[in-house]
Amino acid sequence: MEWTGARYADKPTVEVGTWIDAPPERVWALVSDVTLMPGMSGELRSVAWLDGADGPAVGARFVGHSGHEALGAWSTTSHVIECEPGRVFAWAVQDPANPSAIWRFRLRPENGGTALSEWMQLGPGRSGLSAAIDRMPDKEQKIVFVRLREFERNIASTLGHIKKRAEA
Repeated sequence: MEWTGARYADKPTVEVGTWIDAPPERVWALVSDVTLMPGMSGELRSVAWLDGADGPAVGARFVGHSGHEALGAWSTTSHVIECEPGRVFAWAVQDPANPSAIWRFRLRPENGGTALSEWMQLGPGRSGLSAAIDRMPDKEQKIVFVRLREFERNIASTLGHIKKRAEA
């Protein structure tokens, strides 16, 4: 059977989880503070809340500045779409009705600590990846596959940083 892989329009996703020996409240304080994320991410350089917001709430917005050796530097505005303290924190990148990506942390108490997962979805709105696909449409599935694997590695690294901080 020939491997076909996902296309961008399929809104492909990736999710990574970990268990943290700390209560959900401590983990929540870390995952919901977007200004901490640049110190835990390989691509995110800086983050700032917008419109006078100083923390997560549905409808709050923040700007993130990122960089990648193959994709260059870019900035995006994200919109908080889910915020249940101690349980879930999610944001849509760019247009919440047609996001270029959606990111979500889920927390749940487990074995005296916290089960934490980070999930992301590419698309359906256009992103920096769309330009690469436009240039090489015959390589779309490979481009999507490679980018999802990068996200998977980056998420695993971010979760490792969160775990280390929460357990300290």
